[in-house]
Amino acid sequence: MEAKEWQQPGAGQGQPESGREAQRSTWVSVAVNLVLTLAQVVVGLLAASQALVADGIHSLSDLLSDFVVLLAIQYSRKAPDADHPYGHQRYENAASLVVGALLLAVGVGMLWSAGVKLLAPAAIPQVDRLALWVALFTLVAKEGLFRYLLAVARRLRSSLLEVNAWHSRSDAASSLVVALGIGGNLLGYGLLDPIAALIVSLMVLKMGWEFLWKALNDLTDHAASEQEMQAIASDILATPGVLGVHDLRTRKTGDLILVDVHLEIDGDLSVRQGHEIAEAVHARVLAQHPVLNILTHVDPV
Repeated sequence: MEAKEWQQPGAGQGQPESGREAQRSTWVSVAVNLVLTLAQVVVGLLAASQALVADGIHSLSDLLSDFVVLLAIQYSRKAPDADHPYGHQRYENAASLVVGALLLAVGVGMLWSAGVKLLAPAAIPQVDRLALWVALFTLVAKEGLFRYLLAVARRLRSSLLEVNAWHSRSDAASSLVVALGIGGNLLGYGLLDPIAALIVSLMVLKMGWEFLWKALNDLTDHAASEQEMQAIASDILATPGVLGVHDLRTRKTGDLILVDVHLEIDGDLSVRQGHEIAEAVHARVLAQHPVLNILTHVDPV
């Protein structure tokens, strides 16, 4: 039986560098979200646009989630210790869970506020034109931030950074809705501003639920995808000396995978030869897949 710990590419050099890049990209997101939050909330209040204020609160939730991501990046990359022999990768899952719960809470608050406005349409004020320009600027900024963060997330293979990137894409979509709502209000359709705020709140709720559900699955030992499992099984079967594979099991830990597998090999081989085949499987799987640890059991056939 073989069990070895997976080393990330370039251990000792690549890992610190990827950590710095992840932190750098998140600090860029912090700066953008801070500027947008202040601009949206201040201008939204001055211009009497509930939709823009709601979008500003959405940007504030992004700012908070950025700090959650920074905290997760710092702790998830700590080396294994006595209490965490498999490392600290699940800090990323926990952080994603927090981001999802945060989005749900923000969405409920925004939904309530928009509903109150819609119940009193006569009290909806005329929105100032400045709100429209801020909404359009926010749309461009959020879309640009999304593309930047997604590129970094995919390069580093970080689900947490990808969650944060798609969070920014949801903001870009909500900013488009807000711009349309403000534009409608300026054209004399006053209800469109709170309706836009209502739509934004529903988008936030949907995104929050998706993030929370995925993180919850990963924290409860959810298996890797069927595609990932098939790819791992194929590489194992391609290893010289392996005649078959059964009882392949996986579970997620952060962005990595823990694997248990039974290898079928020729029963007439020596213990040393069986060990060498298991070593070859170990090396092949860890080189080709984001696997943290693989536990192999040799069955003679």
